[in-house]
Amino acid sequence: MVRKRFFPLPRAKPGHYTIAVACLGNDPENAQRAALIQYLREFGKPPAGKEVGGSLVDALAIGREIELPSDGSGNDSVKAGHEKARDLLEKSGADVLIWGKVIQEGGKAIPVLYWTPARESALHEERGDLERGVRYSPSAREQELPALVWDDLASVLGLLVASTGEEFQDQDGQFLADRLRPFVRQVENLLKGAQGRWTDETSSRVEFVLADALSTLGAQSGENEVLAEAVRHYRNVLEHQEGGTDRLDWAVIQNNLGVALQTLGERESGTERLEEAVEAYRAVLGEYTRERVPLDWAVTQNNLGTALQALGERESGTARLEEAVEAYRAALGEYTRERVPLDWAVTQNNLGNALLRLGERESGTARLEEAVEAFRAALLERTRERVPLQWAKTQNNLGNALQTLGEREGGPARLEEAVEAYRSALLERTRERVPLQWAMTQNNLGVALQTLGKREGGTARLEEAVQAFRAALLERTRERIPLAWAATQNNLGNALLALGERESGTARLEEAVEAFRAALLEWTRERVPLQWAMTQNNLGNALGMLGEREEGTARLEEAVQAYLAALAEFTRGGATHYMAGTQQNLDLARGVLAERRQGGPPSGDRGEGSQPSR
Repeated sequence: MVRKRFFPLPRAKPGHYTIAVACLGNDPENAQRAALIQYLREFGKPPAGKEVGGSLVDALAIGREIELPSDGSGNDSVKAGHEKARDLLEKSGADVLIWGKVIQEGGKAIPVLYWTPARESALHEERGDLERGVRYSPSAREQELPALVWDDLASVLGLLVASTGEEFQDQDGQFLADRLRPFVRQVENLLKGAQGRWTDETSSRVEFVLADALSTLGAQSGENEVLAEAVRHYRNVLEHQEGGTDRLDWAVIQNNLGVALQTLGERESGTERLEEAVEAYRAVLGEYTRERVPLDWAVTQNNLGTALQALGERESGTARLEEAVEAYRAALGEYTRERVPLDWAVTQNNLGNALLRLGERESGTARLEEAVEAFRAALLERTRERVPLQWAKTQNNLGNALQTLGEREGGPARLEEAVEAYRSALLERTRERVPLQWAMTQNNLGVALQTLGKREGGTARLEEAVQAFRAALLERTRERIPLAWAATQNNLGNALLALGERESGTARLEEAVEAFRAALLEWTRERVPLQWAMTQNNLGNALGMLGEREEGTARLEEAVQAYLAALAEFTRGGATHYMAGTQQNLDLARGVLAERRQGGPPSGDRGEGSQPSR
């Protein structure tokens, strides 16, 4: 009796693209398999001078043979072989399995090899011959076996990268950063080491996938340098596309470049990146016409709207915001709920943000009510189960609209709804997963708690607000996102001011002045005139309150100057909602100053502005 020996399947090493090789039929002593593994390992080494931190690919010997069934058609037999191969791939964790048999021709051993990818769709369209089997004989293409194998290996790896990238794209709205990091490292190493071995087409394909992965990673992790790398790779791919015939491919790359530029621009204090994003989207619309590719046209209209909105938020006028609303409404002409429900929801969310920004600058509530309606519409499709991060984003935005409405209404109902929406968002927006988004929602929660606290007799809500703002500043640093840091400093100042008004000392008021002055380091009149004016008004409030509690007129005079500065910018930008409150604050400060000079201070209430974030 002869016992069969069973060898457990080896496992692929994490962090590598792994090519597994099964035992080949009619291969005594596994000689051809051993030669093939040696070839793969040799060609997996990076070229001289390419330091990539290890081999490009790992070769794995699988002690199993895939025997093609003798019955059935040839196609059915091969299909059954691929099914067995995928079972081995699942158990080993490898990316591709090479299997087949050795035939004898003219006294020579000729391997007939099949390539099975772990992801079923990876080879179907472009490398069908690899699945049907390739005879690797010198007479076939007048090449030696190693070079021939590398040709196909390079193509397979390029398609594997593209296939994995598509899987990540299909999971938009999920938290991907932890899985993207090892993928990015793999692809970066592969791209560096394979220079000169891949065709230009394959290199561009892989670099585009890398750029997309970096863009998503940078957006979720809050790492600006990662986004900058994505921009560099997109531009490199576009450079190689110059003069190409496929303008729609060019437009896809331009669109994604715009997304990366916009994400960076929203974090930086200048507007250069945002202007570049608008330029990229407008270039795409030169190729994506509504008649030719209606859904792609709608994607780009939506993206153009988000870039225009980001620019509009930094200007005192409303022209860019109105353009953004127009772009979103255009996109919704093709993005219907029945046709593309999630894309429809994305655009409804974005439309809500633009309407909210416009509503903040108007005295009425019509735009704000429209914004709430748009966010609630988006949540019909953006469910927590389906797209948790996008659901959290819209919950955050709904909270912003409810909060702004609540500030203009007398009761607490809208504000309580806003707090509930923010706390819902924080169920998915955790500091560990998406630190900048977590900080954004902490900031917004603080604003809602502060507004509620000002309407209540105690200080518990105000203390919670201060705690939320200080939490936000752990991630919202001046170096990382200066404008958002300034927003939270302004909001912290308002919460401290409200607490200081209820205490007899001046410590909280001094802290408030410090926070407002910090905000003005980044919220300059040139960069963000409306926010600069809002903070000048708030600074005036803190200085005025201090002036009432101190002797002399210095603080009161500073308060008057701050109000005058704020009023001038509000008037220039037509921000009617803020003008009346600031004029009231100015009149009050002047009255206190006049009374002080004559020997007695009047009192009154001041209005401030706190800034939620989108």
